[in-house]
Amino acid sequence: MTRLFTEKSPTLPEPDLSSSPNHRLQAWLLLILVALIWGTSFILIKHSLTAFSAIQVGTGRIFLALVFFLPYLLVRRNQFPRDRWLPLLGSGALGYLIPAMLFATAGAHLNSSLAGTLNALSPLFTFLIGVLLFGRRAKLLQVGGILLGFAGSVFLVFFSATGSFSYNGYAFLIVLATLFYGFNINIVSRYLSDLPALLSTASTFAMVGPIALLGLATTDFPTRAAAPGSTPALLMLITLGMIGSGFATILFNRVIQLTSAVFASTVTYLIPVVAVVWGLFDGEPLHWPQVAGMGICLLGVYLINKK
Repeated sequence: MTRLFTEKSPTLPEPDLSSSPNHRLQAWLLLILVALIWGTSFILIKHSLTAFSAIQVGTGRIFLALVFFLPYLLVRRNQFPRDRWLPLLGSGALGYLIPAMLFATAGAHLNSSLAGTLNALSPLFTFLIGVLLFGRRAKLLQVGGILLGFAGSVFLVFFSATGSFSYNGYAFLIVLATLFYGFNINIVSRYLSDLPALLSTASTFAMVGPIALLGLATTDFPTRAAAPGSTPALLMLITLGMIGSGFATILFNRVIQLTSAVFASTVTYLIPVVAVVWGLFDGEPLHWPQVAGMGICLLGVYLINKK
């Protein structure tokens, strides 16, 4: 989700969504598809962990995304932005590799619906880091949104499903992952926004994919993948990497090209809905403190993005 809430590239004019019914319909269909894919990723993480360790799920996801982009990288190898290797590496580490490890570690201990909702904090940290480190200006309403978002996340991290005070360190790992997302998106906006979106994303995976492969190679992944009964988990991991981290990113970038980053940010509100629905289908309980925390977080995100 690296391109979420980034400034549009100056090379890509922002068309008027309302002027083209075909573009409007296509954008909405793509946006819904992206939300379905990204909202499903949390349940895929949960079930991938039935056969693989958190390290294997995290590194395997990133390596498989590199495999997805490999044909494109080979065809466009002469266009690889070698002079941007440092921001590409920083983007890959902060936007993909480290969060993938954090989400996988937390996924073994959290409901997928809770993980999906906390993921919605990404634009909150994107905005906050932009204000603190990248010179972005904040309005009073947006400051209120930041405070609400933090209040919702504190509620989810420090209160159990029944409403009693109980620190949940694994929920904090998701919050930490969204903090890294916030750093990454500002890096992309500042240093990589002039690159074509597909080239930028593929090049980012080219920088961190080999690191992920190195980490995966230090584990017993081949043994686990070949073990009886591991095929469903392996297929979910492949789907998570190639579809969730690869294909969906291309679709999301297309939404931005058809409309705007503001319109594309609507996916932030759809992902938790999909994650919660999958959690309910998977038998995960949903209690009022979780619903309250989710609502507070999403209200904060809404205020941050309100013009």
